[in-house]
Amino acid sequence: MTPPVLSMYRKLVRWPAGRWLFARAVCFRVPYFGTIGPRFLTLEPGRCEATIADRRRVHNHLGTVHAIALCNLAELCAGMLSEVSLPPTMRWIPKGMSVQYLKKARGTMHAVATPDIPIVHAAQGYDLPITVPVTDPQGQEVFRAHIVMWLTPRSGE
Repeated sequence: MTPPVLSMYRKLVRWPAGRWLFARAVCFRVPYFGTIGPRFLTLEPGRCEATIADRRRVHNHLGTVHAIALCNLAELCAGMLSEVSLPPTMRWIPKGMSVQYLKKARGTMHAVATPDIPIVHAAQGYDLPITVPVTDPQGQEVFRAHIVMWLTPRSGE
C-alpha cells in the first residue's frame, strides 16, 4: 500500500506546477516549514531531496543562509523520508538531531535525506538514524545533519 503523501506527490509532479503545489500542501499541514519555502525534487521510499532558494527571508545577519533554515530543511527531508518509507504498521517521531556547520551557506541549498539502516517493521520501538547532507550550488557540502527518528508499532488508533 502506497502512503497517502507519496500518492499525492506522484500525482502532482506530473503537472507543471505540481512540485510547488505539493510543497504548499506540506507547508499547510506543517506551517513552520513554510518559513523556508521548500521545493521537493525527489520523494520516494528511502530518499527525499528538497531545496530552498537563496532569499532574504532565510538569511542571517551575514547575508548567508541561516543555520536554523538549514536545520528546518534537514528535518523536513528526514520527516518526509520517514513518512513515505515506513511500513503501514509503524509510526515515527523525531527523537534528536545533531548538526555540523561546515562552511558558509550561500546560494540555493540542496538536501538529500537517506536512512543509515534498513527500515523494517518491528514489534518494539527502535531508532532510525537518517543522514542529511546539504550542499551549495557548486556541490560543496555546507551542512550535515544526523537525525534520529523513533519508530514504533502503531497501536489500535
